Amino acid sequence: GAIATVTLNRPEAMNALSSALRAQLAEAMVALDADDTVRVVILTGAGERAFTAGLDLKELGADTGNLGAANATSPRENPVKAIETCRKPVIGAINGVAITGGFEVALACDVLIASTNARFADTHGRVGIMPGWGLSQKLSRLIGIYRARELSFTGNFLDAETACAWGLVSRVVAPADLLPTAKRLAEDMASIDPTMLRSYKSLINDGFGVAFDDAMALEAGRSSAANRKVEAGDVEARRRAVMERGREQG
Repeated sequence: GAIATVTLNRPEAMNALSSALRAQLAEAMVALDADDTVRVVILTGAGERAFTAGLDLKELGADTGNLGAANATSPRENPVKAIETCRKPVIGAINGVAITGGFEVALACDVLIASTNARFADTHGRVGIMPGWGLSQKLSRLIGIYRARELSFTGNFLDAETACAWGLVSRVVAPADLLPTAKRLAEDMASIDPTMLRSYKSLINDGFGVAFDDAMALEAGRSSAANRKVEAGDVEARRRAVMERGREQG
């Protein structure tokens, strides 16, 4: 239907991001972005142990030649860029550990739902590889610079409940409830007009990446341009639908 689920499927290797898996993930996300029948994407990992343990260190231990390629700027080559530039909402269903590059993959999603098995860790410092998928800049903006420094300077794990308390994930659920919860949330998102959803995602994400005054100006400009096209009859029909939905949820 309107919801696509992408699963990182190397459970025997904790869903580590080999060069092949990185290419497949990027390809899948680019394809889903172009598929007009898909409105929302859920990204998760196979099994209960790992969302993804990040870059495949065994592969890199044998050959670091493709390490630089992981930071390609094209979404067709860089899975994180492919997730970030996907115009549809991407829900990260974090089923297990999200470590280092895997943490960065999680941070590329729009909303994070965590299993009680989920844990997050930034071990870039411990493995001697600088982050290139945004963790050093995103994490401090999401949870505060002091907490981000603590995680990055220690490599310690952050449990799901603490991640929720710190605002990193939206909610924590039992492992069996993870995908059903993500799918219910995706269904809610998919019920919104897809053009509106894409535009709103772009407005939020573009504004988050600039200074506050610039973000407010960005909203004012896009709001003025979009709202001039709104028809009164459409507003009334949608108002009734929102009221009815509110009564159903109340």
